[in-house]
Amino acid sequence: MFNKILIANRGEIACRVAATCKRLGIASVAVYSDADAKAKHVYACDEAVHIGGSMAAESYLQIERIIDAARTSGAQAVHPGYGFLSENEDFAQACEAAGIVFIGPPVDAIAAMGSKAAAKALMHAAAVPLVPGYHGDDQNAELLRGEADAIGYPVLLKASAGGGGKGMRVVERSADFAAALTSCKREAASSFGNDRVLIEKYLTRPRHVEVQVFADTHGAVVYLFDRDCSVQRRHQKVLEEAPAPGLSDALRRAMGEAAVAAARAVGYVGAGTVEFIMTGGDFYFMEMNTRLQVEHPVTEMVTGHDLVEWQLRVAAGEPLPCSQEQLQLSGHAIEARLYAEHPARGFLPSTGTLKHLRMPDGVEFTIGALPGGPRAPVRIDSGVREGDTITPFYDPMIAKLIVYGATRADALQRMSRALQACEVVGPHTNVEFLRRIVASGPFVSGDLDTGLIERHREALFAPAPKPLDAALALACAALLEREGDAAGGAKCGASPWEALAHWRLNGGYQRTFNWIDIESDAPLAVTFVRDGAEQTLEYAERRAPFAWWGGGEPHEYGATLGNTRVTGRVLIDSDTFHVFCRGEALAFEWQNLLAHAADAEHGEGRLTAPMPGKVIAVLVEPGTKVEKGAPLIVMEAMKMEHTIGAPAAGIVSEVLYAVGDQVADGAQLLVLASE
Repeated sequence: MFNKILIANRGEIACRVAATCKRLGIASVAVYSDADAKAKHVYACDEAVHIGGSMAAESYLQIERIIDAARTSGAQAVHPGYGFLSENEDFAQACEAAGIVFIGPPVDAIAAMGSKAAAKALMHAAAVPLVPGYHGDDQNAELLRGEADAIGYPVLLKASAGGGGKGMRVVERSADFAAALTSCKREAASSFGNDRVLIEKYLTRPRHVEVQVFADTHGAVVYLFDRDCSVQRRHQKVLEEAPAPGLSDALRRAMGEAAVAAARAVGYVGAGTVEFIMTGGDFYFMEMNTRLQVEHPVTEMVTGHDLVEWQLRVAAGEPLPCSQEQLQLSGHAIEARLYAEHPARGFLPSTGTLKHLRMPDGVEFTIGALPGGPRAPVRIDSGVREGDTITPFYDPMIAKLIVYGATRADALQRMSRALQACEVVGPHTNVEFLRRIVASGPFVSGDLDTGLIERHREALFAPAPKPLDAALALACAALLEREGDAAGGAKCGASPWEALAHWRLNGGYQRTFNWIDIESDAPLAVTFVRDGAEQTLEYAERRAPFAWWGGGEPHEYGATLGNTRVTGRVLIDSDTFHVFCRGEALAFEWQNLLAHAADAEHGEGRLTAPMPGKVIAVLVEPGTKVEKGAPLIVMEAMKMEHTIGAPAAGIVSEVLYAVGDQVADGAQLLVLASE
């Protein structure tokens, strides 16, 4: 076994690998960029080496700098994590040339599976089922369009060297093919340095089911069962679970054996994932990821094995810890990816400081079970801490929330409660959206497919009732406590001598708190009245006795409103009060009439960036006449393309940024004048 390894990655996967190293007594070395100088993974490792600027291209994608860091630190091996250089054959080759063990498959296997077209040819030879499509070398645009026409629409354009939903487009008709091909190739070149594409028949309502495989240098190959990753947005996974619901034993075995055949076909070694697309009882090979997957924890939970430990042992030349016959499934696990993003705005990434971060009670990086051991009901894999900043440079994941239950129903219930316990103040998150999916009828019943979110969009994004009265009561309690005696600190049971600000010689005390519900932008006026020992709150023509108290823990409050008692937590950020109660999150802005209010400028024809990023295409010039919805500028952020469309018909009078420019969130991009 190794004495020291370097982890060529960042975030939660770097922390995750470091945790296994620590358990096994292996020293770990982190690498970090300018933006990550104080990141969690830097402190999770025994040593850390700076490798460059904040952009991934300046640091985590710099092969020579990482090799130098491994040499100078004395690391015997490099673990690539996932993303960045994890599936880069040049990096694996560079490690080999430097005499450093690459904790991953052989270079030839990476090369074979790195090209989706070559992989399809190998799978065809190995008798692994394939989706009808075109995987050829000829990339002539007219030929590609002809192949798509022959396959029949809809078709799926995919970057041959891609992954993670990047460089992927669904084309519904021949007339849309050329534009989709141009966009797909541009994003593929930007993300992978290779604009080659392949075409597949787009299957309607398919499931995305993948099989975890492992191979050693002694010729053994096993599969560690399957995972369902069908719930996706923008072709990227949101929820994953193991085992995949509804598979018969025969189908599960057939998929596992096909995955093993795929691994053998390329002489595979280490951890890999064979991804299948499934309709009914039929399954087809999509691709093989030659690395550890983001969703590997659910497999660890239901098998009881540490897959990172397996990687280290196999890379050190040891045989696989288990044979196929020894591997067993037990229980059910679900993983939810907690992202900083705006679900209602097309899942655009969100940035900002994590001013408050509280996760459910759980165990960080604890495997579900070693054989015969107890299983952790909740596991949290995270690469950030409270106070860290979600930047525009990397993936906006905050944490992976993994739960285990004896049955799928148990796991669902546990996930629902765990999501209710998540509290984030700072960037926008998808917590509420995840809760809605987990509680939705299709997900609960296991009616899964990759179009679930789009098909149920209306229900998943519909306004939902929230405990407004209870949350307002807690917000008022927090405000009263913050202002103390000067504004009305009349806590339940407080001495009358502590409430002098409320005392009046010939009458009671009354004050109206003006709030804005941030989600709906609706004004909410709440009147607080104290008359002697009695307190009331009046809101929307409803008046009820009111008492409140601060909890023993920071940010905890309780209140009674009439006959209703409520407890919760209130986080105050300037004049914004974030209230977490009854499993819901609400936010109110207190309209402090004594302070200056900033006037928000929303001029007609003003077009702003929906997130920080880089301009990669300007599609118009001054004087261009455009219709509503016409594409104007293409931005790249968090490794994804986002097209800015015209909010109304008009004439472009000024373009404020050029290709290559970095823009801030909310920056005006161009000026659109009325026609």
